[in-house]
Amino acid sequence: MDELTEVYEQHAEQVFKYLMVLCRNLDIAEELTQETFYQAVRSIDTYNGECKMSVWLCQIAKHTYYKYVDKQVKQPQPHHLLNHLPSVETNLIESENKIGLYRMIHLLEDPYKEILLLRILGGLTFKEIGEIHLKNENWARVTFYRAKLKLRERGNMNEE
Repeated sequence: MDELTEVYEQHAEQVFKYLMVLCRNLDIAEELTQETFYQAVRSIDTYNGECKMSVWLCQIAKHTYYKYVDKQVKQPQPHHLLNHLPSVETNLIESENKIGLYRMIHLLEDPYKEILLLRILGGLTFKEIGEIHLKNENWARVTFYRAKLKLRERGNMNEE
């Protein structure tokens, strides 16, 4: 049991940040982090060590998030229970420029949207982003650069 505790302590924050980028909701990210580690314990025999433990856990987190989204689509919840941003996040996003930026990011297709969010909100390195997507660091850098170009294009279109 000590090994599991050690794995949790080493990787829980990174998994939580990754989920926070995906769902942008503190309560949901915390819940999904717990579910991620539960799923990891259930499937630990499938971990073969070919990738870092953090990458494996983020892959589980991504699938856990997708399952959560599918469930929400099939069983819609009352609006007052969804998307409650804590006051700190609410204060940060209040700015009109940030809201516009997040709106433009949200409209990007994957992987551009996810790469931008992982880098900007999640604070992940290009190497970590590449590992999560089972690509290399250079792929993550190029994709991030292209995502920024797409944002500039959309920003210029909105100004016209």
